Formats: sequence, C-alpha cells, structure tokens
Amino acid sequence: MATEVRIAPTADVDPAAEIGDGTTVWHLAQVREKAVLGRGCILGRGAYVGPGVIVGDNVKLQNYALVYEPAVLEDGVFIGPAAVLTNDMYPRSTDVEGALKRDGDWSAEGVTVREGASVGARAVIVAGRTIGRHALVAAGAVVSRDVPDFALVAGVPARRIGWVGRAGVPLADLGDGRWRCPSTGELYTEQDGTLTGPAPAKAGELGTGSTESPGTAGPGGSAEGSD
Repeated sequence: MATEVRIAPTADVDPAAEIGDGTTVWHLAQVREKAVLGRGCILGRGAYVGPGVIVGDNVKLQNYALVYEPAVLEDGVFIGPAAVLTNDMYPRSTDVEGALKRDGDWSAEGVTVREGASVGARAVIVAGRTIGRHALVAAGAVVSRDVPDFALVAGVPARRIGWVGRAGVPLADLGDGRWRCPSTGELYTEQDGTLTGPAPAKAGELGTGSTESPGTAGPGGSAEGSD
C-alpha cells in the first residue's frame, strides 16, 4: 500500500520533480526540477538535490547535504550532514572575457554513489567520481578518485584504510585474503585490491580475527534526517 509523501511547509520542491511514496522532505530542503527521488527517502533540513539528480529508494540525505547534478544515488545510500557531491572539476565564475558563465558554458560531471554506500559528514566527493557498493567514506574525507566496493576510505586525499561489509562494520582479517564481518558473520575474499562477497559464514570460521582500525577520522556523520 502506498504511503504518503511528507513535505515540510518551508521545503522547496519543484513541481517538475518526482517524489516517491513514503519520502519525507524536511524544512528548508530544496529539490530542483526533474530530480527523481525514490520511495522511502529522507531529506534532512537544508539538503539540496540539483536538477535531474536521480535518487533511489530508501536513501538518506542528512541535514545540509548538497547533491549537485547530474549525480546518481542508488538504493540505500547514506549522505551525511554537510557532505558535498560536486560537479565541476575546474570551476570558474566567469569566462576569459569576464562574462558570467551560464549552464551552456561548462559541462557538469556527476558523482555516482552505488547501492548501500555511505558518505560521512562534511566529506567532499570530487566531480565525476564513483563510490562503490557498500563502501564507506569517513567524515571529512576528500575523495579525488573512484572508491572500490566495500572500501573504507579516509583522509585528504582519501585512501583506503580498511574494508567494510554490508553492515558498515570494519571487517576482521582471517588471513589468506579472507575477511569476516563481525556483525553478520558474512565472509569476503580479497584479491588484487578487490573485495568480493559476501558468502554465508561457515562452521569454524567465526573466530574474532583482527579488525582493521578505521583510524581517528572515523566514518562518522550520522544525524537524524529530521528537525
């Protein structure tokens, strides 16, 4: 059964935007023309979704997150407070003759965030980059290159400091390229810098192992998507 769309009185949702069932748009958030939001999403206070941005189902944009066109956010994505998904590699306000640039004077490059990935508070994703499935970007990171599936990245510029599973918890190293989620018991395999999985936990492979530390930056950035 369809559930009601909730739009706060101070939100600015363009009539040409598409809002899915059960989605909530909180105060001062803006959704521009031709943007598409899926079902069950939450847009926190002051969040911005640019023209033509595509947002999947059950996506959370926390307070003051900025998502510029033509970004694509797949199902289950989390964008932390004040995170920014940019769209211009070489920004300028004016051209060489001093005239103010308009839409036709530059080419926007959108960020793609794959299914289940999370971007921490105040992280910046450089134009045209892809965040892989279930990856986790630490708070305050600056992502200047693509992030692999399940990677935990932190720093400026962001570098991989570990792996996470679907639950978002750093994986425990079982040795020989095998990794286990301490939360779900799911198993993953690392080869040539790529993590694949998950596979169900096997008997005898539920030992603690060692977990790669996320470092002092921490993935962070969780806040309620409402006032």
